[in-house]
Amino acid sequence: MNKQRLITELQTHGLKMVDPAVGAAGRKGGAGPSDHKAVTVDGTTVMVPIYTGTASQSPYSVQSSDAATATLAHADEAIAPIAFPKQPEFYNLTTADGIPYWKIALLHSHDVLATTVQQTCMRYRDESTACQFCAIEKSLDADRTIARKTPEQLAEVAEAAVRLDGVSNMIMTTGTPNSSDRGAAYLAECAKAIKARVNLPIQAQCEPPDDFVWFERMKAAGVDSLGMHLEAVDPEVRARIMPGKAEVPLSHYFDAFEAAVKVFGWGQVSTYLLAGLGDSLETLVEASDRLINLGVYPFVVPFVPISETPLANHPAPSSDFMFALYQKVGALLKAAGMTSEAINAGCAKCGACSALSTFEK
Repeated sequence: MNKQRLITELQTHGLKMVDPAVGAAGRKGGAGPSDHKAVTVDGTTVMVPIYTGTASQSPYSVQSSDAATATLAHADEAIAPIAFPKQPEFYNLTTADGIPYWKIALLHSHDVLATTVQQTCMRYRDESTACQFCAIEKSLDADRTIARKTPEQLAEVAEAAVRLDGVSNMIMTTGTPNSSDRGAAYLAECAKAIKARVNLPIQAQCEPPDDFVWFERMKAAGVDSLGMHLEAVDPEVRARIMPGKAEVPLSHYFDAFEAAVKVFGWGQVSTYLLAGLGDSLETLVEASDRLINLGVYPFVVPFVPISETPLANHPAPSSDFMFALYQKVGALLKAAGMTSEAINAGCAKCGACSALSTFEK
């Protein structure tokens, strides 16, 4: 099995582990790649679901609880060596007021620092507005993070992560606050504090603000690339899966993308497209083509059903669907000369939650 197919299958099926504690800690709940763990297969580090119901039924498993001898198996037949990024050194530190650094920011993949600067969202606790796939406040409820990270805390942790663990870029996302800037103002404040402490490329992620002047303010504060995440494209799917976000029309997103590219540059703005929520292959490819033509990187990722969410039992997309989607979007990226490698910072640059980057070349 080639690497593209293997990564695609691992991310759709998930991975059964004898001992989930091997290597760096996995993620349960929260924003970003929830219920995942970083694994390295054939030299490529990817985030793979391990805590989901799908993963518990996966044909893929890790045969050893010893990281040094771990082997990836399919249907109990060994197929490849597998490795796990070690627990980062900065996880051992605490702030002056006693908060563990890992509650402020986490290592994603093997060299990316990620944080949710505000772990609450104005839509989350109302089922009429909540995104059905989201688990942003689960990690807060479980005391694995804090509700709001201060700029000073983030700067302190970022400096340590660079110094101790060689972190190469940073991702800051946020739950959506009830303000017209949609979190851009606080992300800018945090970026300014981090850049004053350490020279680290930063991607900020938020919903499109009402006033696009915030893109210039974020850039001036030290944000190097921007993520504004569509997740779904078809109007019916958006209304059903994320009723609150669906009230922000697609036209506003595309206007925001166009404005943001003018500020951050071609290929420095990205968006998540979650495959498997209901959008057809054709819809996702057409949306990707439109985004690429605007200068936006369409980060196509398989939907992962997260435990204790309304979509916990919603099936992940098939590996065949994802492989076909990656091939088509990869061809569009290749034709445009757009690569994840050229992005300054962010999820698409990291690429660990998707096999898409392996289809770009």
